[in-house]
Amino acid sequence: MIEQTIHVDRLEHLISLFGSFDENMRIVEQTLGVRVVNRDTELKVSGEDEQVIKAVKAIEGLLSLSAHGEAVTAQNVRYVLGLVDDGEEDRIEDKISALARDVVCVTAKGKPVKAKTIGQKKYADAIAKNTVTLSVGPAGTGKTYLAVAMAVTAFRQKEVNRIILTRPAVEAGEKLGFLPGDLQNKVDPYLRPLYDALFDMLGGETYQKYLERGNIEVAPLAYMRGRTLDDSFIILDEAQNTSREQMKMFLTRIGFNSRVVITGDVTQIDLPREKVSGLKEALRILHGVEDIAICELTARDVVRHVLVQRIIKAYEAYESKLESLTIKKRRMKR
Repeated sequence: MIEQTIHVDRLEHLISLFGSFDENMRIVEQTLGVRVVNRDTELKVSGEDEQVIKAVKAIEGLLSLSAHGEAVTAQNVRYVLGLVDDGEEDRIEDKISALARDVVCVTAKGKPVKAKTIGQKKYADAIAKNTVTLSVGPAGTGKTYLAVAMAVTAFRQKEVNRIILTRPAVEAGEKLGFLPGDLQNKVDPYLRPLYDALFDMLGGETYQKYLERGNIEVAPLAYMRGRTLDDSFIILDEAQNTSREQMKMFLTRIGFNSRVVITGDVTQIDLPREKVSGLKEALRILHGVEDIAICELTARDVVRHVLVQRIIKAYEAYESKLESLTIKKRRMKR
């Protein structure tokens, strides 16, 4: 058993660190099995040697986050503890500083949009540096939201003239024909996440203005056939539901001075079993191609409720077990 002391310069950082009803510190204590006691502007951390060292690194990282003007939330605490668990405790402060410093976009309400995890930071950097970026990861990792934020930033800085958002209209257990209205009414539900992200970034009035001028286009993937898209920032969302033909068609639409982001979750494919996912095939074919980046986000990058992370991990463990059983059965048949 050892005890280490952390000196905190400012009281507001200490208040932010502990959180509402000391929630943040309870997470640290329960996760690492240590005890944290506050005495004036000092924190005493006691417990097993290795766990205390990890706790001190995590707390210092969280204090750095607060010093950069960021709120210390339960989500941030779990993320920093995850970095510690991965053996990256020596680089936490540098990583936290990078996340807090870089603003991707500012919403219509003046709220800065920033990468919340290292995976998201790499994703945003890849979009900025490459013509085509493919991003795969589970639900809640900010794939679509960050891509829209980068698109709005490029548009505001006049790097592109148009933002084009598209996704395949593939049913997830329901039929398009059952929905009321014309074709546009039928596909609108599939495009709703894209509308929501744009409303958040631009505001409803500005979004409508750009939509009427043709600076913003939100349409099903089928509408992309036969077009050449110059001076555009194009986002293909839910790309796991594209066929190999659709993916090839989309990739060959790229024009001059355009940037493309393709997002998807290969664990949520709604295509018929006999159809190959265009995204899965593209990940294999385009690996290592110059000016094309592939970003893989994980459960660690989930920025929704902590339960989403647990659900994703539970499914991953279940699918891994199923795969092992399938391999075992095949071997027994031989």
